[in-house]
Amino acid sequence: MKNLLLMVCSLVFGFYQMTAQNFDIKSPDGRIQLKVTHSDKISWSVSLNGNLIIEKAEAGMDFSSNTDFGYDPKIKSHAIKSASQNIHAVISRKDSDIKDEYTELSITYKGNYKINFRAYNDGVAYQFMDEAKAVRNIISEKVSFTFPKGSRSLFPQEESMYSHNERLYLDKSLTDIQSKHFCSLPVMFTTDKAKVLFTETALHDYPGLFLKGTGSTTLDAQFPKYVLEAVDKDGRSDRVQTITKEADYIAKTSGDRAYPWRVFIISDDDRTFVESNLSYQLAKPNVLQNTDWIKPGKVAWDWYNDNNIFGVDFKAGLNTETYKYFIDFAAMNKIEYVILDEGWTKSTTQILDFNPAMDVKELIRYGKEKGVGIILWVLWKPLDANLLPILQAYKSWGAKGIKIDYMQRNDQYMVTSYEQIARECAKLEMLVDFHGAFKPSGLERMYPNVMNYEGVLGNENNKWSDEITPEHTVTIPFIRMVAGPMDFTPGAMINKEHKNFSISFTRPMSMGTRAHQVAMYVVYEAPLQMMCESPSIYYKEQETVDFITQIPTVWDETKVLQGSVGNYIVVARKKAEKWYIGGMTDADARELPIDLSFLGDGSFSMEVFADGINVDKYAEDYKKEIIEVNKNAKVTAKMASGGGWSAIITKKQ
Repeated sequence: MKNLLLMVCSLVFGFYQMTAQNFDIKSPDGRIQLKVTHSDKISWSVSLNGNLIIEKAEAGMDFSSNTDFGYDPKIKSHAIKSASQNIHAVISRKDSDIKDEYTELSITYKGNYKINFRAYNDGVAYQFMDEAKAVRNIISEKVSFTFPKGSRSLFPQEESMYSHNERLYLDKSLTDIQSKHFCSLPVMFTTDKAKVLFTETALHDYPGLFLKGTGSTTLDAQFPKYVLEAVDKDGRSDRVQTITKEADYIAKTSGDRAYPWRVFIISDDDRTFVESNLSYQLAKPNVLQNTDWIKPGKVAWDWYNDNNIFGVDFKAGLNTETYKYFIDFAAMNKIEYVILDEGWTKSTTQILDFNPAMDVKELIRYGKEKGVGIILWVLWKPLDANLLPILQAYKSWGAKGIKIDYMQRNDQYMVTSYEQIARECAKLEMLVDFHGAFKPSGLERMYPNVMNYEGVLGNENNKWSDEITPEHTVTIPFIRMVAGPMDFTPGAMINKEHKNFSISFTRPMSMGTRAHQVAMYVVYEAPLQMMCESPSIYYKEQETVDFITQIPTVWDETKVLQGSVGNYIVVARKKAEKWYIGGMTDADARELPIDLSFLGDGSFSMEVFADGINVDKYAEDYKKEIIEVNKNAKVTAKMASGGGWSAIITKKQ
């Protein structure tokens, strides 16, 4: 009897030990459940409203020495906690105050490492923490997840990891994504019950993640190797390199650090993805003590329009007279900045010497006199070779910031270079716009002088392709913009219906209506928001300019009123006491009801910019009107094919 009792106790204790290796946490609202299991690996799964969304995922890290993470894991301890706090955004790209509420499971393992899992109302995330303090190489990281059968992806497929990460989103069944296919982030997946947006944040001193297919519903991570040697490529040595030697590892580390958060935003409502702040919430907090000098705003931009100004008595081009014209236009319209894009330097590698036709110091002085700041475009490669002297020179001239281009790498050195540039620019009180860049990965919270990232197939592609369709422009808010601000460069005034669109490098046009372009200023998040058209054309379209320049570039509050990935979007954003609404549609004409209940009590004046009655034949046709509304008013955003609808709402006194 005693032996039987001991056997039963032993079985119970063994069962307890086995189940003790499994943990469940739920989001604060209870809709998302995350389960973590342990065997010879760390595995996890996620459900939404009881429906399995991610069937199985695995996490681990393989090192050159000492303990690997997640392989035959031995648990030392674990803790579960609930947290609720408020984050105030220094530069409020979406919301000035963000409720940061989650349930966290923290598991500590033998071998001096731990993993933190978090469940939020809009998704889940995990992060490895290294406490070993060991100098070693990271051979690889295991990031693998499996979706239910029948799942699909809007897949930003890449041809190489040496990339600007400017892609179309290909609608693919996961089983059609083979091992030779891989994508950059962020990427969206669709199951029968919900969508999942996968990205990463708090990316520091570590390579960026790509995802590759397997021919099944499982996807695996892959990373660029640590670069040992890169040589100049003939013909474009100022900006393009050939990586000739790579290590057999992806990164070097000295331990005692946090690795990037792997972020999964999960929802059965497409609007959630645009409203989510999860990438920002999980990023490292602001490290700058003084941020008063950081001034978002609009930018008159030259490169898209090829300096094509007219009606003047001087030859337009890369010269002082042309850029004074840009500055005058900006000053007249209270546009905060002008960019001097490619061509202001003596050559693209001689970036401390001026183009002989351009007096850059005089332009900066003239801009200051007119209340317009100057931002200087620069290539990454020559800047990286002589960073501090170049930045100090630009600062001494009076430049307000830099637009840095042609990074096109995601390896550890490049990620670290981004942070070094952000840090050194912050010391000099200079803004940063990362063009030719990978997606935002949290650096913009840590260094709020980082305004924008490109990493998006944007308006400039109109100069050489027909890929910037209305379907594309209503897809990117739900995918690329979820990671953070995007330098799409809106504001084209030459607008064409699909059938009349043609490619022109020097006189580019946009596909879709005028109102579609205007709505981007509300829908698209970019603290430095470009105005891409020629000032000469803007002068002829002053009514449109007057509407656009009323729209802020940072926001106190965001609400997505309507949203369907790749189909349509209607966003309401608040700044101070005014509300702004932007609506966009794909190739289908739509009439979408606008719920104004967020306005509160009182009467309001609504200034509307909408598609004109003849926009089907002349895409630049628009209608402006002012109507009186209140929170109970019935308003419809009527949009033509490729159309848009915008409103500025002011409370009446």
